[in-house]
Amino acid sequence: MDALIDSWLGRIGEAGARGGKLAIRGGGSKAFYGGVETGEPFAVGEYRGIVAYEPTELVVTARAGTRLADLAATLAAKGQWLPCEPPHFGSQATVGGMLACGLSGPRRQAMGAVRDFVLGVRLLDGRGQILTFGGQVMKNVAGYDVPRLLAGSLGTLGVILEVSLKVLPQPVAECSLRFAIDEAAALQRLNQWGGRPLPISASAWHEGVLTLRLSGAAAAVAAAQRTLGGELLAAADAAAFWQALREHEHAFFAGEGPLWRLGLPSVAPPPGLGPTLIEWGGAQRWLRGADAAAVRAAAAKAGGHATLFRGDAALKAAVGVFQPLSEPLARIHRNLKQAFDPLRIFNPGRMYPDL
Repeated sequence: MDALIDSWLGRIGEAGARGGKLAIRGGGSKAFYGGVETGEPFAVGEYRGIVAYEPTELVVTARAGTRLADLAATLAAKGQWLPCEPPHFGSQATVGGMLACGLSGPRRQAMGAVRDFVLGVRLLDGRGQILTFGGQVMKNVAGYDVPRLLAGSLGTLGVILEVSLKVLPQPVAECSLRFAIDEAAALQRLNQWGGRPLPISASAWHEGVLTLRLSGAAAAVAAAQRTLGGELLAAADAAAFWQALREHEHAFFAGEGPLWRLGLPSVAPPPGLGPTLIEWGGAQRWLRGADAAAVRAAAAKAGGHATLFRGDAALKAAVGVFQPLSEPLARIHRNLKQAFDPLRIFNPGRMYPDL
C-alpha cells in the first residue's frame, strides 16, 4: 500500500507542477452527484481493506477504497452497523465516497448523519502531505473537527486515505406502519410525533401514504405500535421498502428528469411545486421536474436550501448544483480550499465553480 500512495504522491506533484487537475474516483457509484467531473481521472479505489475493528469499543477503521458492502458484512457478523444508513447507489460504493458525499439514509432523522459517526481520517492533501485528524476514540476534542468537515466536501480538499467510524449494535426490534393521509396532515402528524418519546427511526410520505419505521427495545416498539395504530407491514415488505428508499430504487426516483433535494424546517408547508416524497420527519423533501428558480426561491423562503441532486450537465451548468452561498460562507470555503489544496488540483467544480 505504501507503493500505491507513493505513486499517488508523484501524480499529485506532477499535476501541481504543470497546473493539471485530477478528478478523484473511488467506486464511481455517486459520480452523478455534484458538479460535472473535470480533470484527469484519478482512481483511488485500490486502497482498500479494514485496518482495525474492535467490536467491544464500537469503532472500525477502514481504508477509503473499502467497499461499503464489505464493511457492512463485517459489522453485521458482530451484530453491528453504521446507523446513518449511508446509501450505496451501486455495488462498488466505497467508504471514502460515503464520507466525500456525506449522504445519509432514512435513519438519519433518528440517529444522525454520516459526519456524526466519523472519529478520525487520514488525508492526502494538495501539497502531497499525509495528514491525520481525530483518532479512534469517541472522546476526542482536541483541535479543529476536520473529520466532520470532510463529510460532503466531494473530494475538493484532498484524497481520503482512511476513516475511523463509530458503529452501534443493530436494533433489537423493528416494525413498520402505514397510514392513508394527505401531505399537509402527514407533516402535522410527523411534527406532533417528533415531540413525543416514540422510537421512530424513519418516515416517508408519498402519494397519500405515510410509512413509519419503529426501532429499539421490543417493549418500546410494541407500545409505540399500539399507540400509533396504522397498518402493520410484513417484515420482508418493510425491509424491501426502506432498502428501495435508501437506494433510490423506489418508483418515485425512476426516470431521467431533474431530481431536487430540499432541506427545510420540518414544519414548512408543502411547496406545491411538483411530485413530492418526504423523509426525515418532514425535514427532507424530494421534488421531481420542478423549475429551478421556483425551487430555490421556495427553499430560501422557508429557511432551507435546495440541491439539484440529479440533472444533466447543461442544467447543472445553468443553475448550479448547490444553493448559492452568501459571501461570508463562500469566503470560508475558499479559505479551506486554499489551506488544503492551494494549487486547486482536486475535483474542480464538483461543489462550486470557483473551488
